[in-house]
Amino acid sequence: MNSSMGRQGWTSHVFGNLVKNINDYFDSVRDGILPYVAGPHISLGKIMISAYGSTADDDFPPTFKRRFHPGDVLLHSRGIEKLAVVDRIGVTGEKLFVLRTRDQSLLLQEFLPWLLLSARVQAHLQDNFTGSVNKFLNWKPLSDMQVALPPIEEQKRLADLLWASETHQEALVKENTAVKVLRKKLLDQVLSAMSVETLPLESLIKPDTTITYGIVQAGPEVENGVPYIRVSDMTDGQLSLEGMKRTAPEIAAKFKRSRVETGDLVVALRGRTGLTLKVPDELAGANLTQGTARVAINSEQINPDFVVAVMNSAWMASEINRNAKGSTFTELTLAALRNLPVPRLGLEKEAELLRDLRAMSHAEVATAHSLEKLRRTKSTLLSSIFGDPQ
Repeated sequence: MNSSMGRQGWTSHVFGNLVKNINDYFDSVRDGILPYVAGPHISLGKIMISAYGSTADDDFPPTFKRRFHPGDVLLHSRGIEKLAVVDRIGVTGEKLFVLRTRDQSLLLQEFLPWLLLSARVQAHLQDNFTGSVNKFLNWKPLSDMQVALPPIEEQKRLADLLWASETHQEALVKENTAVKVLRKKLLDQVLSAMSVETLPLESLIKPDTTITYGIVQAGPEVENGVPYIRVSDMTDGQLSLEGMKRTAPEIAAKFKRSRVETGDLVVALRGRTGLTLKVPDELAGANLTQGTARVAINSEQINPDFVVAVMNSAWMASEINRNAKGSTFTELTLAALRNLPVPRLGLEKEAELLRDLRAMSHAEVATAHSLEKLRRTKSTLLSSIFGDPQ
């Protein structure tokens, strides 16, 4: 094993001698109503289960007959990347192994999930994931697997360290989700207020401009040509030159009406209908293709960033759904876009709301970065404990 950590006192074992696959039978008359876990309850990259089903639910699978206890490790035999630890008594199906250590003096139950997540064990599972169409993992290759374990005191120390990391990760996920929800609620509460005045979007654009379709016909792609913006170039973040296609300047010149300038808004009319982004400096002079529209906001009337926030809100999504065409793939017509109601708070209140929204967005980004850093650290820690796959 390649590792920066010492291996003194580590011993080799057969996995099946350390761990048993529990087959306790669930009896609804005897056991009453219990939580249950199916594959969808287990999230990738998350070792704890955040939501359980109930055996009293109408969609409880009648084939689920295997009981588990708090601390048991569930490993999906049809999706070996799915592994989780349960914190209560419950029921699962035949496709999930219910793993419990045989002797806590040899292998601590709290160390077991981290052993299963180690690179060498994961490689072994992958090598024994068989089947031509629906792949699966049998108990025998899992049971016959050779594993190395540190002394029990070291298992306790390492498990405490890894579980502390997992707990911190869960706290960051909850914080990130809470900030996201708060940001959306704040905006929607303001927009839903009965006293807020609304005006049609078209009445808030710059003088001598109109809301126009993107109409450029790209033609052959040119390496150093004029970039053109498609719906697929629009994300939840911002417009970016990265990966954007380009057309010849003479072709772009034919479609001046679809040219955008810094600060213009680009609206998706289909696909991610209603998604609105502001044009950055580096895309000034770019063209729009079909499926998008250009809106030049009059900043003396209303803050363009506020319009972006409004257009991307749940409040506006409901307005768009009422006005969009199509039952499966919604499409916003230019007429409907021009008449979308935009709330007006006044420039001062708009700026104040935007400051609050930006502060929440910064907190959201910060927790997301912390989460990514923690996940990388945990991966490095697992590698340093167990080594790389052979």
